[in-house]
Amino acid sequence: MAYWLFKSEPSSWSWEMQKKKGDKGQEWDGVRNYQARNNMREMKIGDLGFFYHSVKETSVVGIVEICATVHPDSTTDDPRWECVDIRAVRDVPKPVSLEDIKANPKLKDMVLVNNSRLSVQPVSAAEWQEVCRMGGLDRAP
Repeated sequence: MAYWLFKSEPSSWSWEMQKKKGDKGQEWDGVRNYQARNNMREMKIGDLGFFYHSVKETSVVGIVEICATVHPDSTTDDPRWECVDIRAVRDVPKPVSLEDIKANPKLKDMVLVNNSRLSVQPVSAAEWQEVCRMGGLDRAP
């Protein structure tokens, strides 16, 4: 299993909106960055990701699961752009802020700390465990 982080501005697509999609999930569309698209090409059904509110809140607020592998992005006719579908798994009991992530030496190499603009990024297993611990998840999914 691999781990990921999906960034979204809550004014465009929030965690609450994601949860309302239920088990069907939602296409993670609109990504127009090659590195982020390439990350989605690596995703497998059942991989997990953090749902991260960017801009004002800058916090990990939820956990999602990949429920459909890479396919054409329905928001464009340009064949270069692809996406995956994700579904909400659970809330993070205590949202983990970017400030707290940056302050944790165990997370100093996390992509979020070093390339905070990338909208879809990998998360190592150790980083996954640490952020889950910080977020009040006794047992990381």
